[in-house]
Amino acid sequence: MSYAVTPPPISALPILGSNQLFPIHRAFCVGRNYAAHAAEMGNVVDREAPFYFLKSPQHVAFANGKDPVPVPPRTDNYHHEIELVAALAKGGSGISIDTALDHIFGYAVGLDMTRRDLQQDSKDKRRSWDTGKDFEFSGLCSALCQPGAGARPDQGAISLHVNGDLRQSGNLADQVWSLAEIIADLSTLYTLMPGDLIFTGTPAGVGPVVAGDALVGTIEGIGTLEVRLI
Repeated sequence: MSYAVTPPPISALPILGSNQLFPIHRAFCVGRNYAAHAAEMGNVVDREAPFYFLKSPQHVAFANGKDPVPVPPRTDNYHHEIELVAALAKGGSGISIDTALDHIFGYAVGLDMTRRDLQQDSKDKRRSWDTGKDFEFSGLCSALCQPGAGARPDQGAISLHVNGDLRQSGNLADQVWSLAEIIADLSTLYTLMPGDLIFTGTPAGVGPVVAGDALVGTIEGIGTLEVRLI
């Protein structure tokens, strides 16, 4: 069997302490998972159910702090959103909250980069968020650390500095839905698969960045992400 065009390369993230790579199957993103961020965007969070959107796996990239990341075209309001990212080693459907964290392979520091002006235009027109949320280099991640290294998905400081100035600061304990609840809920909508990523939402303080800016994101017990925009 041959292909009519060359298949795209497999998107993958490095793993701390390993020569192996983690292949990315899908990237789920949780919206409005911190009440303060929802409020700053003019939304109210309730506990009825989490809200999701997706990013293409080809649009998720390892941010190594050395290779610059290009600012995307057709935006005048390009925003940062620092997030905990969870990577799944096991899949399934109908996963219980009690066993959900058993499916975790590791964690990363992530950035959900957003063309906010395009997202807002889509909201105003009641259209999908794809052009605002799913584009090249819109999902940036540090290397994965595994749970045995002491990483916790439910507690720990999360912050983002831009050019040395603190922009976002919060704690994973402030999440509206815990990672276990998110995994369990997602598994009622999809059959989760090994290789799936979950971006778990961002605390308050999101804002614009431009070419030349240096971003440093940190999550306690998990790691640091560094990005230079061009």
